[in-house]
Amino acid sequence: MCAKGCGRGILMTELIIRPAVPSDALTCAAIHHAWIESTSWMPRLHTLEDVQRFYEDHVFPRTRVFVAGDPPQAYLSLDGENCVTALYSSLPGKGLGKALLDHAKDLTRRLCLWTFDANTGAQRFYEREGFKAVRRTDGDNEEGLPDILYRWEARDA
Repeated sequence: MCAKGCGRGILMTELIIRPAVPSDALTCAAIHHAWIESTSWMPRLHTLEDVQRFYEDHVFPRTRVFVAGDPPQAYLSLDGENCVTALYSSLPGKGLGKALLDHAKDLTRRLCLWTFDANTGAQRFYEREGFKAVRRTDGDNEEGLPDILYRWEARDA
């Protein structure tokens, strides 16, 4: 199997997407923290240790988390209302995020998610994947950054 994006320099013979286990929490936290550290417009509010503790104490016990790769190279978390609360990859642009999002779409007929207004790459990705912007805020979040609520609904067959 070749994941989408394999023509851009990655060939995967088999992409493993699986439910995360508690031992994946630190890896997922590190992927998230690395994204924050590499994103110039993102405020640094928490240390890596704080993020790891949050993932162990809140994200993993309260959401469904799926990982791509073994060991995980990307992950997606879904809350009880089928909102994507996190989608991060250590290999952006290689198809892992799309594979995880497709997996989430296979689980439900509706998804929602928030992305930051400054994250134009994510906006293009979600819009390409059929999400529609339905609401904007001026920064009603911990980071104090403007953000956008997106929704996706499955098409009737």
